[in-house]
Amino acid sequence: MTAVDSPLTRSRGAGKALRRLLAVVLAVWFALPLLPLVLWSFADRWSFPSVLPTALGIRSVDQAIAFGAVPALGRSLVLGIVVAITATLLGALAARALTFGAVPGARFVSVLLLAPIALPPFAAVLGVNVVLLRAHVPSLVGVAMVLTVMALPYTAFVMRTAYGAYDRSYEEEARLLGAGRLQVLRRVQLPLIAPALARAAFLAFLVAWSDYIVTLIVGGGEVVTLPLVVASAAAGLGNDAAVALMSLSAIVPPVILLVGVLALGHRRHPRTRKEVVT
Repeated sequence: MTAVDSPLTRSRGAGKALRRLLAVVLAVWFALPLLPLVLWSFADRWSFPSVLPTALGIRSVDQAIAFGAVPALGRSLVLGIVVAITATLLGALAARALTFGAVPGARFVSVLLLAPIALPPFAAVLGVNVVLLRAHVPSLVGVAMVLTVMALPYTAFVMRTAYGAYDRSYEEEARLLGAGRLQVLRRVQLPLIAPALARAAFLAFLVAWSDYIVTLIVGGGEVVTLPLVVASAAAGLGNDAAVALMSLSAIVPPVILLVGVLALGHRRHPRTRKEVVT
């Protein structure tokens, strides 16, 4: 029996085919609900009982632009990126300190980091909004601050899991070879935790990207993001195509980021310490 025909090879081939089939099934499962959105986005007329749109067009684009979807999309992107960077940085610092450092009251600090998940968002935001107004904090800054706090539990949890499996001996060996702190950070620590950082940033971006309550209350109508525009358009009549198009556009950035996170997660970690420190 040749190596190609061995049971082990056949088992691996069957497993690979099964994984590919499962991936296709999952892709279809998640993409199928988006099909009505695609149809509605370019349906100028869709009357009952027709299964498909009776007239296609791009009128929805003009309606979406009239609702202010383009600037709202830009604000959502900026807000999501700012929150993702800030919450990931703070979460990584907190996770490293709790994992490796002698933090006084580590359990209390851990519970405090998870508190935004347990608190009712509406009630918490109302109280915080009063403080921000009295402190004369700009609306956009206040929204970013509150969303960062809301995203912090997710980033801290992801990074603490990553640091729990982190081997600090790589850093120690790099220092023994003469590397400075910045070199250790740039060439040792960041490459090892890059997939975790990407996952944490993705979750933080989702918190800011999909938020409605915080932006509505703290923003006070001055910070108009895509979810607010979609909700406003959905409240009216005859805006189905525009709502579908804006909803579809709200899905694209998270999907692109998810693909990037998955691609980064498939990167191989260095196999030897020599590969890390050289």
